[in-house]
Amino acid sequence: MGKNVGGIDRIVRVVIGVALIAWELSGTSAISPWGWIGIIPLATGLLGWCPPYAILGMNTCKTKSS
Repeated sequence: MGKNVGGIDRIVRVVIGVALIAWELSGTSAISPWGWIGIIPLATGLLGWCPPYAILGMNTCKTKSS
């Protein structure tokens, strides 16, 4: 499993993931799945690998994937 998410794409995913989780934990919204959904961009940003990118053959990582 090579990396297929890189650079700004990773940063944006981590920021969005953290923001969704923080928004849910802050109690400003009703009980909703947004906190759980925030785990997906956070995980893909931290791991540097996105399953849909792999399926579609996309790659935003500058380094050669293995």
